[in-house]
Amino acid sequence: MSAPDPQPTPPRSVFVYGTLMPGERNAWVAHTAAPPVRAERARLSGYTLYDLRPEGYPALIENTSEAAVEGWVLHYGEGWEAALPHLDDLEGLHLTPPLYHRQQATAETESGPQTVWVYVYARLDRLQTSGAVVVASGRWTDTADREFDTGWPGVGEG
Repeated sequence: MSAPDPQPTPPRSVFVYGTLMPGERNAWVAHTAAPPVRAERARLSGYTLYDLRPEGYPALIENTSEAAVEGWVLHYGEGWEAALPHLDDLEGLHLTPPLYHRQQATAETESGPQTVWVYVYARLDRLQTSGAVVVASGRWTDTADREFDTGWPGVGEG
């Protein structure tokens, strides 16, 4: 009798594409409890990026097009699990209904494909209303007024 397949190891990396990116207003959250050991530019294909106003943060959704979103992969070392509750809180995973869902994806980096966590927007009905604009370039840094602080604790982005 063969042994059961071992459970895959969850990724120790997170793809960030908005206010959590290095140099952006919520980057400090990614360094709370367990700072990343390295950040690497990355691209996530098959996703679309939205700029939400008046909220002042991005929304990322999966799609079937060739669209891609540019961001960073934050690579964590030992103790990486301590970072997830802080990121999950910012992304509103525990709100009812949740603001985002955390799921696994494959990001393309200079060092090759990486399995990562990514925060995907959960409130799809919001994207059909005024103030939800596709960021055609897939780069949050191309949005106007991205440093706008909503002042809404617990409501964040990816």
